[in-house]
Amino acid sequence: MTKDSWKTMLRRLWPAGKVALLLAVLGAVGYWFLFAPTPVVLHVVTEGEIVAEVMGTGTLDAHVKATISTKISGRLVKLLVDEGDQVRSGQEVARLDDRDLTHQVEIEEANVAARKANVERLIADKAYYKSLLDLASSSHQRAQRLSATKAVSQEELDRAVEAFTSARAGLERAEAALVEGRKQLIAMEKTLEFHQARLEDTVIGAPFAGLIVRRDRDPGDVVVPGSSILALVSPEEIRVRAWVDETNMAKLEAGQPARIVFRSDPERSYFGTVVRLGRETDRETREFLVDVRPDKLPEHWTVGQRAEVYMETARKTNATLLPASLVVWRDGSAGVFVAVDGRARWRELTLGLRGRDTIEVLIALAPGEVVVRPVDAKTTMTDGQRVALP
Repeated sequence: MTKDSWKTMLRRLWPAGKVALLLAVLGAVGYWFLFAPTPVVLHVVTEGEIVAEVMGTGTLDAHVKATISTKISGRLVKLLVDEGDQVRSGQEVARLDDRDLTHQVEIEEANVAARKANVERLIADKAYYKSLLDLASSSHQRAQRLSATKAVSQEELDRAVEAFTSARAGLERAEAALVEGRKQLIAMEKTLEFHQARLEDTVIGAPFAGLIVRRDRDPGDVVVPGSSILALVSPEEIRVRAWVDETNMAKLEAGQPARIVFRSDPERSYFGTVVRLGRETDRETREFLVDVRPDKLPEHWTVGQRAEVYMETARKTNATLLPASLVVWRDGSAGVFVAVDGRARWRELTLGLRGRDTIEVLIALAPGEVVVRPVDAKTTMTDGQRVALP
């Protein structure tokens, strides 16, 4: 065959060759996508302990707390404590201006002293009139005896009767005056007690031992009853009040152990105990409150800080465990892909307890088996698909 013949034949075959080459490339690419092993991540099923927990989100709060206020209106002259200070029960924490009340007490003390002196004078008056009555009564009785024997005149008898009557009236007036004086003394003493109590109210004490968490007033402020000066809490009664979905209500009860994760220290768990379940559900969120008492608080804590609470509802040892992220849900059924002879085999599971990151497998999986998932989370696997084991 001549050189020109070869050129002519190549020109005729070249379009068919390009088509054949394109088909070969497409076939290779299709084979790669359809039959090439899928890169996967392996996980060996293990056996261990699993703890089922119910989670709630809430805030740190004080079960025993008080707003320290004043019983009377006045100007604040001293604040003896500040935020973060520990106080004893009854310890003075603040004081009001007491000059006017001190002066009023002094006035009332003088009034009481004067009334006591008046009562003492009235007692002396009563004694005097009593002695006069005794003398007049004796004279009257003697005159009556002598009158019977005509030893005294009628005029003398009349004078004796008059003296007796006058002395008796004088004693009655003295007794009435003494009763009135004693009543006035009691009234003065009660008034003094009232002003003394008001003076004592200028000294403001802590109602119980605890920690000052807030200061709302400064010296020079005018305060009235009910207005907050300081906020006091008992560190012994600090709790986390967590909102929990009502669907978990039947799983919870007082006394269950719990762990608390504060958002200020998310890498550490603090242990505690469920102490109270709420009896009212929020009608909007369908959540109810659960109180958890921490066994120990962080070194730095504040009332109102946020925390997540995990309350233990069940615990099991020697359970077949699987990371929850490996479970695939299809049509409401849970399952995983198990590596068998280089292929991914679908297997439906019966699940048990659910822990924080793991889940218990009751049926269809045993410790030591290898579960696989695609490296690319967006990749969908099929039963029997070849996998590239690392």
